Amino acid sequence: MKPLRLSVRTKLTALYGGAFLLVGLALLIVNYLLVSSTLPDGAAFATDSLAGVSVQRAYPMDATSILPAERAQATQLVATSLGEYRSDVLSTLLWQSLVALAIAGALAVLLGWLMASRVLRPLHAITSTARKLEIENLDRRIDLDGPDDELKELADTFDGMLDRLAVSFESQKRFVANASHELRTPLAVQRTLVEVTMADPDVSPEVRKLGEHLIYTNERSERMIEGLLVLARSDRGLAARTPVRLDEVVATVLRSAAAMAEEAGVTVESRLRPRTVSGDPVLLERLVTNLVHNAITYNREGGWIHVDLGGDPALVVRNTGPQVPFDAVPALFEPFRRLSGDRTGDSRNAGLGLSIVRSIAKAHGGTAGAEPGGRGGGLIVRVRLP
Repeated sequence: MKPLRLSVRTKLTALYGGAFLLVGLALLIVNYLLVSSTLPDGAAFATDSLAGVSVQRAYPMDATSILPAERAQATQLVATSLGEYRSDVLSTLLWQSLVALAIAGALAVLLGWLMASRVLRPLHAITSTARKLEIENLDRRIDLDGPDDELKELADTFDGMLDRLAVSFESQKRFVANASHELRTPLAVQRTLVEVTMADPDVSPEVRKLGEHLIYTNERSERMIEGLLVLARSDRGLAARTPVRLDEVVATVLRSAAAMAEEAGVTVESRLRPRTVSGDPVLLERLVTNLVHNAITYNREGGWIHVDLGGDPALVVRNTGPQVPFDAVPALFEPFRRLSGDRTGDSRNAGLGLSIVRSIAKAHGGTAGAEPGGRGGGLIVRVRLP
């Protein structure tokens, strides 16, 4: 059985209310004992009060005569009356005190709940800010106002940590973008030199074969660098948004990928309904392109891919292909991660396809997820966009 989880607010309220009830109960006991010791004892009071008092008969007799039986009867009557009065007073005091304690305890719990809410308000602000933090909005801060106490110190420490994280993330993004830009130029120069060399008709077959391998390797490096640039750009967030007809983007990508699918022996099916998304058209096109190319590349001959657009989620891409273990799916969205078997060591892609898809979806306020395709193998990738 799962243990009951109490919030800090509930615990503080219980602590305040419990402490008040304990103090009130102690005060009630002390008050009861004091009143009990102050009220006289009936028998002793009656004996002391009637000592030396004459009791006269109602019929003619010597008025100064005293009968012990009558004195004892009077003493018993007074003692009984005083005992009942003492008992009533203490009983009334006890019950009225308990009722007052219950009412005061309820008020103490209510005030404790309100006090706990006020005390924990800065913590709620910290929690709310932490939940809203994303890589693209690390500029959010708590900026807690109030006295310079422990809670304000905690909030200021959290703001300082966010400042350091923002600087670190921004530095990392700039490094990836700058490094990718710097690497594109030498790769382009290398490719040009190899192509010029291979254009010479006197090149030997060995050199031509080596040149083809170098061009192939160069193209893969260019794809990886281009992917890093897109990943860095999408991680930075969107500077501006425009309405984008996602169904037209998907149709364009599918037309461009038709030759690739035909060469791989893969059938492409689609169901496109009108859908407009606010975002970056270039990044959205790259998202769809990565999904379609991945679905074609990691497929089997005679297989198929199906693209569904316009429902909820916004975009669903299914394909046949190798069986994908359920626990291996999350790793496919990490950079440079591939599935074992057919995807391990694959030089056709840089291992950034689904990472870019997830990053672009997050930049547009959406999500990207996947699950195994079932008996037919492959993946089912779902992209949700607002």
